[in-house]
Amino acid sequence: MRDMFSGSLALLPLHAKPDDDILPLVGSRYFTAWEFPPGALIGLLVAAGLYLWGVQRLRTRGDRWPVMRTISFLVLGLGSIAVGTFSFLGVYDTVLFWSHMVQHMLFAMIAPVFIVFGAPVTLALRALPKRPRAVLLKVLHSWFGKFVMFPPLTTALMVVYPFGLYMSGLYEITLRNDLAHDLLHLFLVTMGVLFFFPLLGVDPVPIKMPYPIRILLFFITMPFHAFLGVTIMGSSRLVAEEWYLSFERTWGLSPMADQEWAGALMWATGDLTMFAAMITIFVQWVKDSNREARRVDRALDREEARRARAEGLGYHDPQRQSQPIVDTDNAKEDRQ
Repeated sequence: MRDMFSGSLALLPLHAKPDDDILPLVGSRYFTAWEFPPGALIGLLVAAGLYLWGVQRLRTRGDRWPVMRTISFLVLGLGSIAVGTFSFLGVYDTVLFWSHMVQHMLFAMIAPVFIVFGAPVTLALRALPKRPRAVLLKVLHSWFGKFVMFPPLTTALMVVYPFGLYMSGLYEITLRNDLAHDLLHLFLVTMGVLFFFPLLGVDPVPIKMPYPIRILLFFITMPFHAFLGVTIMGSSRLVAEEWYLSFERTWGLSPMADQEWAGALMWATGDLTMFAAMITIFVQWVKDSNREARRVDRALDREEARRARAEGLGYHDPQRQSQPIVDTDNAKEDRQ
């Protein structure tokens, strides 16, 4: 039965089981334990290919695309997923809890930030033909798009799901079932992207939140991740105890020390990522405020110059003076 099930999922990662012949993770094994399941490899290559197609399409028609956005999406974003999937982190993610936790934070916290900074939606809107672009815009502004990217909702899910995963039997199910394990990885990446997408605000979003609210939502998630990490560290009972003890390892950290490291990694990585995101949002806030201040100054300067010219000519046009000030530079930027 297991052989039939494994064969049906041959394209997906085959995760280590307690009755497998598992090589100890020691020495050079940290660098040589790489596996490349075709399904995961194809998925990442397709995502990278579509992004590069969009960049090349812009260049073909003479438009520019920031190199740092390409590096963020391909190297740092998809690269983080690749490391978490193909390296020893993926090979031993069912054997060592700390290995899984590094993988968890890569998928849910680190890779999504860089994927969002790669602005894939903006690239798609600029590169796609007219009809697919209209479909994408319709999806973004549909009730479904507004629902799944509603920041308070994604923040609540980001807070709740780790507790539901590790404080129940759900995590052990993902260890015992290959399909559930792979779906967990997909969920972590998706959840991370949906959380950071509207808050970082790099791409156009259906609901744009004010900067103070975005910072507040990031701040809310920090203590919950820290609390869960500390809880895992200090627990006297192992998470998925029966599963981890069944490996009967004689190498590496003891099961309890393994769990303590996993909790510490969740605590530290979650707080650092959220703090970095808050700093980024604050910098964006300052830049936008300065940009708006410059626009207002330009509008005031033009108004003063117009009045000076009118006074110098001894001409007074009350109708023109009553017209609202139009910042042509700002209008041009908005049209673009």
